[in-house]
Amino acid sequence: MHSLVIITVLLAFAAGSPCNNEESNNELLLSLNKNLLRSLETQEGLPNPSIHLALRLSDHHNLAKESEHLNQMKNHLHNDIQNSLSNSRSVVGILALYTLALKSSCYDLNTVTFTVGAKTETLLTHLKKQMEQEKEHLATSHRPLTNYYQYSLGVLGLCVSGIRVNHHVTNKLIRAVELEHFTHGDVQSIDTYAMAGMALQCVKGSGSHVQNAAELDTALTKIQQTLLGARRDDGHIGNEFSTGLAVQALLAMGSHISECSSSMEAMRTDARSNVYHNPMAISQILPALQQKSYLTVKSKQCLNEDNTLVLEPTEPVVVLPSGTKVVVTVEVVTSSGAASLYSVEVPKGSSLLEALELLSGRNAGFTFEKELSLWGPFLSAVNGEQARQSDRRYWHLSSDGTALSQGIGDYKIQTAQKITLQNTSY
Repeated sequence: MHSLVIITVLLAFAAGSPCNNEESNNELLLSLNKNLLRSLETQEGLPNPSIHLALRLSDHHNLAKESEHLNQMKNHLHNDIQNSLSNSRSVVGILALYTLALKSSCYDLNTVTFTVGAKTETLLTHLKKQMEQEKEHLATSHRPLTNYYQYSLGVLGLCVSGIRVNHHVTNKLIRAVELEHFTHGDVQSIDTYAMAGMALQCVKGSGSHVQNAAELDTALTKIQQTLLGARRDDGHIGNEFSTGLAVQALLAMGSHISECSSSMEAMRTDARSNVYHNPMAISQILPALQQKSYLTVKSKQCLNEDNTLVLEPTEPVVVLPSGTKVVVTVEVVTSSGAASLYSVEVPKGSSLLEALELLSGRNAGFTFEKELSLWGPFLSAVNGEQARQSDRRYWHLSSDGTALSQGIGDYKIQTAQKITLQNTSY
């Protein structure tokens, strides 16, 4: 009798858990999908190809809004890439994402061209040229022109588009996996391992890398082991914002990630807690939660698509500043190691960006500049000192010694703390 009671209780508990509540999970996916679609109306800067890609990989669509966003990309994002190419800037990452986004809409990539000098060539030709530049820079400087994340994106963009990837390009990525070169500062870059996994899995699936098949398999195994080894007790792989790509990669590489796996549950739990309010973050977890990956784009056919996604009117949310103030100490550490300390009182719940704006307004000795990225604003200069990607430097953000996993626009200040902005090389 006791056994029957225990089993009944366990079954009741299981039935009520989020994993086994299919209706609740479907509602969450629909909510994330709508949030991503709604973000198109408020996005700052250029159209985001990662958002478009996630919308197109989803099970539910608003084809009119997706078509509108596609046209915006083909105009505004295309022109921005054209400008970068004309000025000989490396754009392999955004060019590859643009390729994936267009491919996800079943757009004819051969009709997309850029003109540099007097020569007009297709998008894929330019992507191949960008990858050649990356490869050559690797050969002479032992690191990519951009970084291994963008390098992997470039390989993936070419591969899903049916382009045979130069085996020298692939070999350098395999070699980087072998030598464990995927780091950001002193920390493993789980995002990079994930993107490299999807890229190399695509190459393997294309059958174009038969010369070094064993090395390719070894690299893929190492990536899988690295991703699984980075899984925390709560199920996240790396951190909350790398789990989406990590799960995508594991799925692409053939790992069995069930609906009830700890990583799926971790993403769902945080999604319900609004951890993923940044559209870029949603764009990476939504495919994973639907057990898809960027590799899915390769075989995508835009036929008989569900077109039932409708956005209900929403009332504007007015967030009143908190009456509670907290003291934030800001430490700036320059590339030479020199440190400066500042202090500012900010309303509880302020973003780090808002705190820095308050500080710069009240202290003439503190200045900063920001730029927009796909993830939102990021620091480009503090007190006149820049940290450029071209110099392989960035402003590392930490709170009381712990690295932040969110950017200046997303990180919220709830308690008194010391924020350190350190000009760091990578």
